[in-house]
Amino acid sequence: MDVAGSGDCAAQGAAFSRHRVPQNINSLTMAMGELKRGYQDLKVRVEREEKLQKMMCTTEVDAWFSSVEDMEKEVNQLLAKIDLEIQKKCLGSCCLTNCRPSYKLGKMIREKAAAVAELQSRADNFYKVAVPSIRPAVDDREMPMEKPGALNLLFYMVLRWLDDEEVRSIGIYGIGGGGKTTLLKRIYNWVLEKNSEYDVLIWVCVSESLKMEKVQEQILSKLDVPDYKWNYMTLEEKAVEIYNVLKTKKFLLFLDDMWKPLHLLEVGIPLPNNQNKSKVVLTTRDLHVCREMEVQKMAQVECLGEEESFALFSSQVGEDTLNSHPEIMSLAKIVAQECEGLPLALVTVGRAMAGKRNLHDWQRVEQELKGNQSISSGNLFQVLELSYSNLGDENIKSCFLYCSLFPDEICCDQLVELWIGEGFLGEFDHIHEARNQGGDIIRRLQLANLLLDGMSEKYVRMHDIVRNVALRIAREGKKVSVVQQEQVDMIKADQVEKWKEAQRISLWDCSVEELKESPSFLNLETLMVSCKLLSFPSGLFGYMPIIRVLNLSKNFELIELPMEVDRLASLQYLNLSYTQIVKLPNQLEKLSKLRCLILDEMHLLRVLPRQLISKLSSLQLFSIFNSMVAHGDCKVLLKELECLTNLTEISISLKRALPTQALFNSYKLRRIIRRLSLQDCTGMTFVQLSPHVEMLEISACSELRFVKISAEKEGPCDMVHQNLPSHQYFCNLREVEIVLCSRLSNLTWLAHAQNLVSLVVRNCQSLEEVIGEGGGVSEIEQDLVVFSRLETLHLWSLPELKSICGRPLPFPSLREFDVRFCPSLRKLPFDSHTSTRKNIRKIKGEKEWWDGLVWEDKNSAKNSLSPYFVPVLL
Repeated sequence: MDVAGSGDCAAQGAAFSRHRVPQNINSLTMAMGELKRGYQDLKVRVEREEKLQKMMCTTEVDAWFSSVEDMEKEVNQLLAKIDLEIQKKCLGSCCLTNCRPSYKLGKMIREKAAAVAELQSRADNFYKVAVPSIRPAVDDREMPMEKPGALNLLFYMVLRWLDDEEVRSIGIYGIGGGGKTTLLKRIYNWVLEKNSEYDVLIWVCVSESLKMEKVQEQILSKLDVPDYKWNYMTLEEKAVEIYNVLKTKKFLLFLDDMWKPLHLLEVGIPLPNNQNKSKVVLTTRDLHVCREMEVQKMAQVECLGEEESFALFSSQVGEDTLNSHPEIMSLAKIVAQECEGLPLALVTVGRAMAGKRNLHDWQRVEQELKGNQSISSGNLFQVLELSYSNLGDENIKSCFLYCSLFPDEICCDQLVELWIGEGFLGEFDHIHEARNQGGDIIRRLQLANLLLDGMSEKYVRMHDIVRNVALRIAREGKKVSVVQQEQVDMIKADQVEKWKEAQRISLWDCSVEELKESPSFLNLETLMVSCKLLSFPSGLFGYMPIIRVLNLSKNFELIELPMEVDRLASLQYLNLSYTQIVKLPNQLEKLSKLRCLILDEMHLLRVLPRQLISKLSSLQLFSIFNSMVAHGDCKVLLKELECLTNLTEISISLKRALPTQALFNSYKLRRIIRRLSLQDCTGMTFVQLSPHVEMLEISACSELRFVKISAEKEGPCDMVHQNLPSHQYFCNLREVEIVLCSRLSNLTWLAHAQNLVSLVVRNCQSLEEVIGEGGGVSEIEQDLVVFSRLETLHLWSLPELKSICGRPLPFPSLREFDVRFCPSLRKLPFDSHTSTRKNIRKIKGEKEWWDGLVWEDKNSAKNSLSPYFVPVLL
């Protein structure tokens, strides 16, 4: 009887499971669909704020996005498991042993559906999805910074010292991650905002390596010294150039992250004194550096107090998260205390916990941090590992660890291209999909405080403490990375022998002892070498069977690749930019998996073997920007590029009209151009651009008269109809430089480049207007905000230029406006509202020209803009 009863129960349970499981699956699928729709709606809302208002996603919303993405993966895994059970006919059987997994699966489905619903409900509480975005600094841009908290007292103390005529040098010292750079950025911004009496402000990130040449480059880039003038100077010549410029100026020099003393005169910096009234402010971890530099005033940055620590921590976590459970607030205070007042730890852990409303998550973090060695003694590993673990996705974690291979700032574009080569971004139909995905990952790492802003929006950097943690994580994961930075003058051969097990090797600005034998690197996937390298040991490439990325850029003395390069059968990324290679070897055609080939700035490259490029069947990205080989007849190269079915992005420089016309006539190629440089195209009267172009350089095209927008359809290059919606015009164009185009009369087409950031126009003898009165201006006035994102505008040697635009423009993003040798330009498109946004930092020009300008609003605009005017000596 008991057996019969059990059988009836089993039968009922099986029938119940067969009935309820499909119903639960349907409920879960519908809930997940609703969550995904909410995700997309919120994404659109955030993107609109980011694009139109220059905002950035809040840490809490970003954490919610990550939770939804993780949830979708979990639901898909669960549904796949259910499918497997169904295939085994588990749910269709009446046996008792098969009812139990049915019941468990049903329970899992119900719990997962509840979790999905809870996640969906959280989206209803997001009243604020974005906050003002802080952009990185270039020259006179504002420096991004965190809230200073306890640094206020030090901030005002340093300001008093800056006002003191007797103080010429100031040193700020303290523990790593304690907020020294934050304090220095705040001081920089304050001086910049006040537009003080200094002729020039210079920010230099010195870093541990203290490479004299890099310090000089940062200074020269801010002193209006043309690149061509100092690119080939010796260190001594650069020092003389810097000295000659600065000796006539009152400067304020910010030296961030100094690890050892810097001899100012060797760099070319005049010593601050009572005559030049210049000053130097530096940050360092070592009090000894301040003393060696003989600074007059010193300030120590100490850890934050308990109250200020929690205030900083809370600002990163978000009030909604802290109030989501009665016990989270008390746990948050304990977690903040474990960070021991270090801003780097407080911000990083705070951002990792943003959006964590599960009490268990907070209890786990509290337990992990308790018993940790003293953070203030330098052990930040466990704290930063929390943020790393919170990244969740293994590909994003790999992208983070990859950044530790770079000793200094990292170019975002190059970083994403390297990730493509490594396979971190998966498969995609078009390179721009990978670039978007890579950009999202960079922003996520920035929001997590694992990457920091660089000196321009094109670069990011890693705090050296975070880099050390990343290297340690990589080594503990058996993925040994070897990083040799600039301070290593010579790497011995026996040291190279020890790297045989390395997965990734990066060598920067150092020399390698000649290798008598070629070591085997059987596990090597990545090799990045930027050294004084003439050639590779014979046979070296024969012992790297699984290498995917080979970056040899900026090996300025490298003259050839070894013939056995064809042995790199797994290679997907090859970068030879800035090398002295004259001819590419035919053996490259064997690299059938190569996806990215980058040959930029190769000024001696003259030979690309015929049919080499066309045999690289997997190629998706090809760049040959500003390289000598592109100055010849490139029609053969263009035909080979057309044969590549997977190619979705090219960057190219062309010289002469015939290959340029061949490019414009190719529907396939013109629509995948990202960067385009045209030089000496005699006979070319117009340029036909695709809306996809991001950078355009035109030089010495003497007969060029206008620029067209090419049709987005296959066939002849027809002019796009004038009534094409403006958002389709040059929507990606960000940088334009036009030089020596003597017949251009206006650049009205640029009004449609709504995302233009930089415009440089020089030596165009006939140019009368930038934005003309004709050519669709009525449409422009109705639909477009002209130059709404323009940050830099340089107009040089334009004798006929009379107007930039016929009406005042708000210029909401303009930072620097530089006009020289434009005698006919008597009126600017500025009014009193132009400066109210407080974005303009510098207006350069001849004093006589500025004084002779005509203003429509009774000099109101001139009075408000005059503080930003910097006269130039011609």
